[in-house]
Amino acid sequence: MTSVKIISKDSKDKKKTEEKAVTAKVEVKKDETNNKIVLPGDVLVESIDFLAGYGTYREGKKIYSKVLGILRKQEHAISVIPFSGLYMPKAGDFIIGEVVYIGYSNWKVDFGCPYDATLPMSGIPEFIENGADLTRYYKRGDLIFALVDSATKGMIVQLSLKDRKSRKLFGGKVIKVSSQKVPRIIGKSGTMISQIKDKTGCIINVGQNGWIWIKGDNEALATEAIQMVDKMSHKSGLTDTIAKFLDKGAEKNVAEDKKKE
Repeated sequence: MTSVKIISKDSKDKKKTEEKAVTAKVEVKKDETNNKIVLPGDVLVESIDFLAGYGTYREGKKIYSKVLGILRKQEHAISVIPFSGLYMPKAGDFIIGEVVYIGYSNWKVDFGCPYDATLPMSGIPEFIENGADLTRYYKRGDLIFALVDSATKGMIVQLSLKDRKSRKLFGGKVIKVSSQKVPRIIGKSGTMISQIKDKTGCIINVGQNGWIWIKGDNEALATEAIQMVDKMSHKSGLTDTIAKFLDKGAEKNVAEDKKKE
């Protein structure tokens, strides 16, 4: 186990720092979450053995928090999940996650929240004998599009892959947006995401947790379109704006392809 000391940087406003700073020693087990609140500027660890993950930055040997959020440590990577726009899972949601740990009878899945979700053996369509090697089905690093089967107030989340929409995701790329922007990205009756799929020819799965999986020849164009929706979600007439952007992008791609010929 690794002892990580969370300390606060010097602040001009000493009173506020004393009120908000979180100073504690936490013991971190492999593949588990710390779940400690940290402030922008807090030193998360002083070591070159750790990688600076999401919500953090490195200066020399020290890794600092960029945001107010919850400390997360996996293997030798430190990250912070911000409070703003934090996804709160509920039964019936579809999310995209990454398998990060394999137990005796289940898998642990990172889906961008302070706590990992659990995918039990009973939650997959395949029949598995007791004692079987679970890596034959899902291994670390695998991406899945899964149904949230249950979620408690204590953040105990259980997933299922038995729904016909659920599946393992092969290839492609994952981009991450605020979960609060997901309804805008999907659009009314699915109009926004449908036009992005149609005009790029990409296969796209949108997770309610803000993770979006894209696969196809025009992944870059689809990514730009989704990021535009994320940034311009407050504007009216956005569907038409994105349609024009996609048309121009498609024309540009065709022109480039002809030049190559």
